[in-house]
Amino acid sequence: MKSGGLSLPTATATFHDDENKMAAEKASGDGEELTPSLTIKEKESLDGLDSRLFGFLSLRDDGDRTKTLLGKAVHCYESLIVKAEGKVESDFFCQLGHFNLLLEDYSKALSAYQRYYSLQSDYWKNAAFLYGLGLVYFYYNAFHWAIKAFQDVLYVDPSFCRAKEIHLRLGLMFKVNTDYESSLKHFRLALIDCNPCTLSSVEIQFHIAHLYETQRKYHSAKEAYEQLLQTENLPVQVKAIVLQQLGWMHHNMDLVGDRTTKERYAIQYLQKSLEEDPSSGQSWYYLGRCYSSIGKVQDAFISYRQSIDKSEASADTWCSIGVLYQQQNQPMDALQAYICAVQLDHGHAVAWMDLGTLYESCSQPGDAIKCYLNATRSKSCSNTSTLAARIKFLQAQFCNLPQSSLQNKTKLLPSIEEAWSLPIPAELTSRQGAMNTAQQNGSDYWNSGQTVSYNPVEQQIHTQCWTPQKLQQLEHLRANKDNLNPTQRLMLDQLESQFALMQQQQNILNLPHNCKNQTSSTREPSRKQLSNSAQGLHKGQSSYLTGFNNEQPLFSTESNKYLQTSKIVKNQNGHRSLPKNSATQEDALNHLSLHSHIATSATSPMSTDQTNIHTVTNFSSPPNGLPIINGEELENSQKSINVDLRRVNHKSHPQIPSMSVSIYSNSAEVLKACRNVGKNGLSNSHILLDKCPPPRPPTSPYPPLPKEKLNPPTPSIYLENKRDAFFPPLHQFCTNPKNPVTVIRGLAGVLKLDLGLFSTKTLVEVNNEHMVEVRTQLLQPAEENWDPTGTKKIWRYESNSSHTTIAKYAQYQASSFQESLREENERKTQLKDYSDNESISSENSGMKRKGPFKIIKSGINIDLSDNKKWKLQLHELTKLPAFVRVVSAGNLLSHVGYTILGMNTVQLYMKVPGSRIPGHQENNNFCSVNINIGPGDCEWFVVPEDYWGVLNDFCEKNNLNFLMSSWWPNLEDLYQANVPVYRFIQRPGDLVWINAGTVHWVQAIGWCNNIAWNVGPLTACQYKLAVERYEWNKLQNVKSVVPMVHLSWNMARNIKVSDPKLFEMVKYCLLKVLKQCQTLREALLASGKEVLWHGRSKKEPASYCSICEVEVFNLLFVTNESNSKKTYEIHCHDCAQKSSRNLENFVVLEQYKMEDLIQVYDQFTLVPSLSSSSS
Repeated sequence: MKSGGLSLPTATATFHDDENKMAAEKASGDGEELTPSLTIKEKESLDGLDSRLFGFLSLRDDGDRTKTLLGKAVHCYESLIVKAEGKVESDFFCQLGHFNLLLEDYSKALSAYQRYYSLQSDYWKNAAFLYGLGLVYFYYNAFHWAIKAFQDVLYVDPSFCRAKEIHLRLGLMFKVNTDYESSLKHFRLALIDCNPCTLSSVEIQFHIAHLYETQRKYHSAKEAYEQLLQTENLPVQVKAIVLQQLGWMHHNMDLVGDRTTKERYAIQYLQKSLEEDPSSGQSWYYLGRCYSSIGKVQDAFISYRQSIDKSEASADTWCSIGVLYQQQNQPMDALQAYICAVQLDHGHAVAWMDLGTLYESCSQPGDAIKCYLNATRSKSCSNTSTLAARIKFLQAQFCNLPQSSLQNKTKLLPSIEEAWSLPIPAELTSRQGAMNTAQQNGSDYWNSGQTVSYNPVEQQIHTQCWTPQKLQQLEHLRANKDNLNPTQRLMLDQLESQFALMQQQQNILNLPHNCKNQTSSTREPSRKQLSNSAQGLHKGQSSYLTGFNNEQPLFSTESNKYLQTSKIVKNQNGHRSLPKNSATQEDALNHLSLHSHIATSATSPMSTDQTNIHTVTNFSSPPNGLPIINGEELENSQKSINVDLRRVNHKSHPQIPSMSVSIYSNSAEVLKACRNVGKNGLSNSHILLDKCPPPRPPTSPYPPLPKEKLNPPTPSIYLENKRDAFFPPLHQFCTNPKNPVTVIRGLAGVLKLDLGLFSTKTLVEVNNEHMVEVRTQLLQPAEENWDPTGTKKIWRYESNSSHTTIAKYAQYQASSFQESLREENERKTQLKDYSDNESISSENSGMKRKGPFKIIKSGINIDLSDNKKWKLQLHELTKLPAFVRVVSAGNLLSHVGYTILGMNTVQLYMKVPGSRIPGHQENNNFCSVNINIGPGDCEWFVVPEDYWGVLNDFCEKNNLNFLMSSWWPNLEDLYQANVPVYRFIQRPGDLVWINAGTVHWVQAIGWCNNIAWNVGPLTACQYKLAVERYEWNKLQNVKSVVPMVHLSWNMARNIKVSDPKLFEMVKYCLLKVLKQCQTLREALLASGKEVLWHGRSKKEPASYCSICEVEVFNLLFVTNESNSKKTYEIHCHDCAQKSSRNLENFVVLEQYKMEDLIQVYDQFTLVPSLSSSSS
């Protein structure tokens, strides 16, 4: 959509006219404020300046001059917008956004980009705009939106010149979001790209190695680090940080030999790291930890002091110093060190726990309770349940102490309130000034909390906190206790009693909101971030963008909605502000200055949990690195505008736009349209319509369902005889998109299926050594999913993978059953005096408990595809109706032409009670069939396909990847979001039909086996959903198991289609692919690249790019080396060009003759339906 306003060419002419007017005004003396203007040469210099130059502008010889010109251009553009009363073309705002981005004025860039978005309906076609928008979001730590923008760039233009930079930033963001699989994939994609990027190849390799370490894949991390050290001319900073990480890994992990050997290696690596970079406070700290662990106390102290001197104040270092003092039986010094740690980082869980342990050892349970409570409130606390139990024990102990003992008992250590103002041990640091602010805020800290009683039920009691004056009076009387007169002594007794009572009532005081985490002061000052929620960023009062729902315009407006003056723009200082609900992401990434974001475990020797300590090592500044904000700017940013990132949401677009070439054109017309297009005309491999935007999850259906309809009855069919099973309406009912799931009851009985062939006993007899994938998980109630500690409900579903054999799992299944019988008998014996109702209540309450949870194992993905091994079992399934069979002419998956395990083959599941299949949609949204073999039941949870976008949003909010992560929905969340959930029991012999795109998750109630496979009904709905998921997978960089391009051509060869909708979609796919093949082939030949005939065998699997995993059809780019070895390492065209710009390292192999594809295309026509032909 164009605004119908002033265009860029017109603007150019206007600028030129302004020059003449300016000269005239100067001559006449008129015009107090002259409109700025650009010369023709300046306008030519501005051509081609857009977001793609971000970070590379300073590399140009004229970088400084260009920045000056950009500033002038921004002024001119803003003046022109004011003069045109805001009526300018949308491209004008896009260019203004680019200029502001290159000048690193992010708030103005965002506003201009958002204005362009609101005016341009097909904004998604503009890759430079999407890239610029992604950079701005990244700057604001709005990772949710930055990821979407960057993914859109790669989708609309996979060969984008800054694709490497995008992959790097996506890798960093996914790393922060703990989506390690996606992070690794993007780092690898960045690594193979030969284009320039903010980080060097060795720095990207470091991130990959550190990613392994973060995932606890320590041996892979060690191998990657050591391989990195072999690199020639490795930069000093990279070498130092690699050696540092290797040293710390050897200290923490069992990588080599005994403890002595580990520490020797650790110290050697850390010493080498310090040789490379003696100023690294983190390496000195790690070295101190190593010395402390082997009892070299003096060396440890020296290292800790070096750490403090090199890296300013560090909470980790002070905590470790405290541990060292405590081990040396110096409690007062230990107390001072711990206090330093928690003053520097109020959320340092390890320091709070160690401080609590210290107070306990000195028989001061009241102070210990306060410390433990503060530890539990820290986000980094990993053993909350253990601490909660300890707190409860100490509270009971503390409450039972007589009042006289509280008053008369001599304390070995000052209370936590008194200790807060203790000085830093002078012998350890000369940087006492670093703590002054924290100490001065001590009284505010200890008087800012809410009160809560220490009784077992933790009932909240509001109590007046003591004033600083009253505390000071108490401290003064305590200090002069021996010299008090009787009146003063009585006053001291009264104050002590009141203070002891207040301590019992008062909760450990809240951490002040204005305290900043200063754990690592080597970092650049943290940026103020905007919210990274799925809803986008919150709008501030001064935001100046015309957005959705009557939101404020880009600049202040009057009734005619035009820009008033450019002065308004100047008054926006451009700094960022931080909404109260935004997370700091631990200064995540420090935004590609590009400091490495390294999370390492720094564990107190006296504590069993581990805390993530984020150290930031400055690798190399980018060519045009993002600015470090000084303290003054941070202060000013509190008053700055709150820009609203939520406005750049993604609009819905029509599915069927106009086309330049019709699907009813013959192949000759199609190829003619493709002639001589050249490289610039190359399209990517999307098989959706040319003018469709990047795919988006569906929004929740409107209007929302009333609460009483959120538990709909499950569509169920009860079969009475064999004829019912083959009745055509059954097929129609199951494939009806209105029915997300259908349960066919009694199917096995009416068809006389021998389910015993799939029983555990038979499986062991037939093939006992067959491989079984095992998932180790926690036994939980079906409707709930708790974290391992049982303290909160979560979406993330944890399970560990291993492998065994059918025989061994059968043994486990049987022993589990026997154990359950034994437990049941024992329970009956214990409850023989209770009524049945009480017994049932007791059993249910046992299932509802939050933990500890029993560990169980589930056998999944057992492959039954081998017709020789499982001949009887597979033959038995041919008794099923055609529409649910594994192989049939009406099953799209039967036309793929090769085996896709678990989809067009049968898979078996062996379960014990509690075995789970987490939430998912089937691969490429195909339908699925599941038969319960028995003897136990399964419970199913099903959500219609329309609502998968809502579940995707929930996954994103919980840092989960909807496609790749394991998740178990919280039913309370779904009902609150008005998501209907079908819930039903599948009994032995029941067949569950999951319709296309339906979301589902399953839990076994009893001991049972299940068999399952996928089916592709020959319907327009199935094909549409499969293609949509194919494109969504591409956007998300996830491999599509079903090769939809390959399948579509096979459909055209094998199937006569009478459904007009299905025909149009398949024909369009063929049209799009035919155009791509012809255009790419001609471009290759024109560039002098030879295309070699390769051919394709009948049952050969579809080809996928070995780098990005997209489907590659017909023209395969194979490395020279793999081609000579006949191993065929396949690349797509985009990945091949990124790794070798002129494709000199690749040969191009052709699998199909163009004549053959043309023939298939022309012969695929719409066949009249039986109903129309009979009439």
